[in-house]
Amino acid sequence: MDKTIDDILIEADIESLQSALESGMVTSVACVRWYLERIERINPTLNAVLEVNPDAIPIAEALDAERQDYGTRGPLHGIPILLKDNIDTGDRMHTSAGSVALAEHFAPKDSLVASQLRAAGAILLGKANMTEWANFMSSTMWAGYSSRGGLTLNPYGPGELFVGGSSSGSAVAVAANLCVAAIGTETSGSIIGPSSQNNIVGLKPTVGLVSRKGIIPISQSQDSAGPMTRTVRDAAILLSAMTEADPEDPAMQEEGRQAHKDYTAFLEPKGLQGARIGIPRFYYQGLEEARLDIIERAIRLCKDQGAIIVDPVSLPCESEKWDWGVMQFEFKKGLNDYLAKSGRGAFVRTIDELIAYNEANADVALKYGQDILIWSNKTSGTLSEPSYSDNLLKNRELSRKQGIDHAMHHYQLDALLFLGNEEGLDLSARAGYPVITVPAGYTETGIIAEDGYTNKGPQGITFVGTAFSEPVLFRIAYAYEQASNYRFAPSDPV
Repeated sequence: MDKTIDDILIEADIESLQSALESGMVTSVACVRWYLERIERINPTLNAVLEVNPDAIPIAEALDAERQDYGTRGPLHGIPILLKDNIDTGDRMHTSAGSVALAEHFAPKDSLVASQLRAAGAILLGKANMTEWANFMSSTMWAGYSSRGGLTLNPYGPGELFVGGSSSGSAVAVAANLCVAAIGTETSGSIIGPSSQNNIVGLKPTVGLVSRKGIIPISQSQDSAGPMTRTVRDAAILLSAMTEADPEDPAMQEEGRQAHKDYTAFLEPKGLQGARIGIPRFYYQGLEEARLDIIERAIRLCKDQGAIIVDPVSLPCESEKWDWGVMQFEFKKGLNDYLAKSGRGAFVRTIDELIAYNEANADVALKYGQDILIWSNKTSGTLSEPSYSDNLLKNRELSRKQGIDHAMHHYQLDALLFLGNEEGLDLSARAGYPVITVPAGYTETGIIAEDGYTNKGPQGITFVGTAFSEPVLFRIAYAYEQASNYRFAPSDPV
């Protein structure tokens, strides 16, 4: 029986879709039309997609013709993906970080991430909703909410399950099959959290592996863009297209940077054999029974697949009380620098103007206030304060030498294992180290938070490594994924 386009595209991975495109079973134009129809039908319930690319079909037509005449550029040729709304595209799509203050803003040119994906043949299908200003605007803002796009909902339980933030739209769109894959950004948990909550794979790369040029920032010491996909292989394919060195990103000039042209080369079905996985029990203390069962099952699976489980491991920094001082200082400078170079249609050019704009348009802009914006604006915006440099040094010392690096060296580990986006993963964010999360099951019970959402539902497990250990993390995560196969699609909203 011949496959229908629904058969081809629901839960499609990049490799299988590329095979269908090569064989002529489907065209990129047909794929784009299918996704656009699905977005039109399903997105009003989920609010995952802010806008679609008005040129997506002509781009797909050109790529179909190129395939016919010259062959493919590679695995991403003609593959529709979404970008988080803080990633610049120099086209007819807006870049707003979810804010009504930038709702009419057109970036002057592509971010390096966007230009690399275009060069690889990807079709930039649209922009995904996100927590406004990557959740650095208000201490009471719900994850997944933006004044421009409304509240993104988890497709496994719209209005009931926590969606995660701030790359929530990217995660939901991938989970609900509104695109083949997406790009998110993370400062601390913004890729890993929503990926875990929405039953997909998410990778936050080492800071310095992927360019941040043309991405609306929070923290120059912690920000990174990364792939959000339904499979580990797809994450490896996307990352392979995103690691071009950027002379304008200082983090990419640091000694020891290791980039690879093909991360799929590290995918091994038996990649857990002999891998040393550390179990940081201190960070499991707050887990309720259902979610603790998820991680205990993951530990057993890793062991059954030949991993050497080191349980427990302790980190000298594990009782440290962290603050957000580094981000407070870095956000103002980073945002002011970005806004000063923003394109046409931006209503604000500084954080002062942003705060004033929000106050003047409070009925639409300030549903949850802007206390974090005001807090960040109290800094000089020059990163010249001694308290900033002291805090940054402390973060790196504790998270690296007394945290992840200590555990790796002392216990001779390949990776640390956490659940989803739990407290311990903030270590990797402050260290600037890579993290990958993989679907690990579903819980029917969970704690209901003050906002009425529950943390039950999809759960991911997360592997954390040291700087530029993406090859090791891919090897381990792929082996876990192949042995577990916990990914399943949500039902379409009625």
